[in-house]
Amino acid sequence: MYGWRARIGLIVPSSNTTMEPEMWMMAPEGVSIHTGRVPLEKVSVEELLKMEEYSAIEAEKLATAGVDLIVYGCTTGSLIGGPGYDLKIADKLSSASGVQVVTTATAVVEALKALGASRIAVATPYIEEVNKREEEFLRHHGFDIVDFKSLGLLGNLDIGRVPPWRVYRLARSLSIEGADAIFISCTNLRTVEVIGLLERDTGLPVVSSNTASMWMALKTLGIREAGFKAGTIFSRL
Repeated sequence: MYGWRARIGLIVPSSNTTMEPEMWMMAPEGVSIHTGRVPLEKVSVEELLKMEEYSAIEAEKLATAGVDLIVYGCTTGSLIGGPGYDLKIADKLSSASGVQVVTTATAVVEALKALGASRIAVATPYIEEVNKREEEFLRHHGFDIVDFKSLGLLGNLDIGRVPPWRVYRLARSLSIEGADAIFISCTNLRTVEVIGLLERDTGLPVVSSNTASMWMALKTLGIREAGFKAGTIFSRL
């Protein structure tokens, strides 16, 4: 059976085309990914909040695959309800499934803290109303934001179509003076291919939503390696 070492359940927005491939890229030998989907086409506050309505049934279904952990794989979808919303989602899905759950938003906070970062530069693909919620979440967890830039995209399929070179250029456009790390948000942005280049070219650790999610999943499962080590964070397993 695939996943003889560990099976990770993954819940993503229905229009997400990136997180599954990137999680498979980072998965070490013997770790498998099994995915459920909840409706979302536009990355707006309204649609992100609606995701919660459908998430419990997906968690229940993933439990029948014998997954060892479930990742709620949406950054803003797990913080959009304000401080503590990420933990609320995790508790709700864990109760529904009987499986431990971590959210991407929680994983981002833990990854940045593991790197000792307190001052961060942030890049996102989102529209302004969503950016504001994310900035509030990060500040609530004690991070100073030295710069924040976005692509202003609403459609999630459009976010998935952004090529890695554009993600690289967005991150490089950030003002990073005084920053401890760079955070690239959104599980539907392709980041794994460029994180190593960004770390070499900026001299800073770079965390993305997907790398944080895989790092926290592996760490929680007690697995001390990744398949494709996309960034400094994987040295903290």
